[in-house]
Amino acid sequence: MSEPASTPTSNKGPRPQDLDAAAVRHQARRLAAAAQPPWLHDEVAGRMAERLVYIKLQPNRVLDASPALGASGELLRLAYPSAELLWHEADTALAARAAEKRQRNWWQKLRGTSSGHVDSLPAMPQVDLLWSNMALHACADLPELLDAWQASVAVGGFVMFSCLGPDSFIELRPLYARAGWGRPAPDWWDMHDIGDLVLKAGFADPVMDQQRLRLTWATPESLLADLRALGGNLAPARFAGLRGRKWKAALLAQLETLRDGEGRLALTLELVFGHAFKAAPRLTMAAETHVSIDAMRATLRKGRETG
Repeated sequence: MSEPASTPTSNKGPRPQDLDAAAVRHQARRLAAAAQPPWLHDEVAGRMAERLVYIKLQPNRVLDASPALGASGELLRLAYPSAELLWHEADTALAARAAEKRQRNWWQKLRGTSSGHVDSLPAMPQVDLLWSNMALHACADLPELLDAWQASVAVGGFVMFSCLGPDSFIELRPLYARAGWGRPAPDWWDMHDIGDLVLKAGFADPVMDQQRLRLTWATPESLLADLRALGGNLAPARFAGLRGRKWKAALLAQLETLRDGEGRLALTLELVFGHAFKAAPRLTMAAETHVSIDAMRATLRKGRETG
């Protein structure tokens, strides 16, 4: 595991995951119109899928909470060929992309006409696995989303996710600071803080991990093209003016300063991975206690399995 990433601590600076809502919507529309999901997402989806071999549970219902750009549909189908595969996208443009792609999938045609679309969260009936690849770093209210996830997962089920960490593109920070261009990216949630939020949402035994990728390019133009394919700068503190040809020329010149000893332009990506289970609720004794039948049944089943 790599060294822990840094988390902003100043009360005067940006809070973790402060995002520009208008920029989030614009990015979603632009990526929804792209021919392929971002190039990085396919790689990260494969790394997530490798972790599934350590999970003994075989889910009957799987919810992909980021199918349009998550590049995970085929991986989930191969991992759980007998499971019902569902999907959810909160953004309308991404939902339209996901629906169109699902209609083209041959295995979906063989299964029947059901779209598998979950209109809103929490998902009902609940699912055994909620999967989200490379979406959390574009979520403005992570605690609220995790609460919805927890309510969507059945007792004994699990959640698995990935996202960018706060040290992604760290080499751009001094470059942007020198030029007075604001923040190059948001201050994304730290791995440990995400784990704490997962616990607060009601999940149990969260396992968090991080990996760092060092990416290199031959030219600043190719670097910019790949960054644009990943999305865009969602930080509210980004440069507020219009970008023109002079700015682009200045940016290309600044990017030349990133060359390493081999003459390559280098940037760091921090990837955060996590999974957690939903445990049965604890029944407390009181003068009068209200418990749902489903919660009581789940608790009794868990007692038999561990007894």
